[in-house]
Amino acid sequence: MTTGHEYPTIVALSSASGRAGVAVLRVSGARVRFVLETFAGLVPRPRHATLRSLRHPASGEVIDTALVLFFPGPASFTGEDVAEFHVHGSRAVLSLLLAALAELPDVRLAEAGEFTRRAFEAGKLDLAAVEGLADLIDSETEWQRRQALRQMEGALGEAASLWRGQLIRAMSLLEAEIDFSDEGDVSAGLAEDAVSAVATVLTGLREALGSFRMGERVREGFVVVLAGPPNAGKSSLLNALARRDVAIVSPQPGTTRDMIEVRLDLAGFPVILIDTAGLRESADPVEIEGVRRATALADKADLVLRLRAIDSPPNRNGSEPQDLLIATKSDLTGSVSSGELAISVRNNSGLDALLQMIAARLGTLANPEPALLTRERQRVAVMEAVAALERATEARHGQVELLAEDIRIAVRALERLVGRIDVEDVLDQLFAGFCIGK
Repeated sequence: MTTGHEYPTIVALSSASGRAGVAVLRVSGARVRFVLETFAGLVPRPRHATLRSLRHPASGEVIDTALVLFFPGPASFTGEDVAEFHVHGSRAVLSLLLAALAELPDVRLAEAGEFTRRAFEAGKLDLAAVEGLADLIDSETEWQRRQALRQMEGALGEAASLWRGQLIRAMSLLEAEIDFSDEGDVSAGLAEDAVSAVATVLTGLREALGSFRMGERVREGFVVVLAGPPNAGKSSLLNALARRDVAIVSPQPGTTRDMIEVRLDLAGFPVILIDTAGLRESADPVEIEGVRRATALADKADLVLRLRAIDSPPNRNGSEPQDLLIATKSDLTGSVSSGELAISVRNNSGLDALLQMIAARLGTLANPEPALLTRERQRVAVMEAVAALERATEARHGQVELLAEDIRIAVRALERLVGRIDVEDVLDQLFAGFCIGK
């Protein structure tokens, strides 16, 4: 941690902006005790809420009555002294209080993510936990909340620490064989023991990689595509599931030319629901491109709702595992084929059953436990470690020095995973996405 002079005290609104019953202002840094004495007249007992009048340091005027809390470092979120002012959520109160705080010497307004960055630099959070905190703040569904909370609580960091410890032990065995192979008290077969430890770590890393796609899906959203011929009711169903008019609905075929995306929470699952162009032969180059994009998207989707109007010919598609067959406009005369679910947006029939089917299908895709890896950066680091350890376990050169170097490369990859080394660019980008006050 740097000195107070190099690391100025920062202040920011940590609750949501705007009119509210209560707002929280947070202060962190070496000048926190001075700030408390200046505005509240005392430094409260640590971690005990104290009701005080906050006075403007220049005029002595009471700004507001607030609950004041003090968290002395290093046992605080940032590792520094931290204070919180719980004031009334008035724009006027907040504006005056923030301005008065920022006028104090060596105190300034915080930048985006600066509190969390200080927590990271103080060793309170590793990089994976910081990413989990960012995802928790942005979480909109129950699955996203569970996954982000597991990351923030250090699940990936703990696993990486365990893997790293096992690899360092393997390296120590190899170093012993390299340096003391001619000593009588050094047992033979140390390289074999090291490779055995490496194989154990490699199994764990591969299992973590196997969960990445699902972790990414939970974080970003499962892709559910509405596909079918023109006038199959795709746009109407999109609007019904979104509960608002997102897409234009018209009896004229070919209204949708490009993809329309809506983010939804379906039974706790984050879903990106996409309406696509009607699948048909066309001479219109714009519609041809729309059909091509629709087909390509359906091939990559987690779930495809294959729609056809109930009074139209049976669906020729729908044999893929990710397909659900839907017969729309069930209020009209027609027949339902085997395996199809009949729905009607006009009278809302079958929509609850459809939502249950979608949730059940996504439930079969999701892992019971949240994934360890959720970001591409994490996947790349683990892939690098896996590649190095595969070289180590499959080595046929018989050179202990090269084996040790492969393990060392894997250790460095795991250190990048949790932010011990080479992460400045990652930090700048990550913390820029945080809100002010966090």
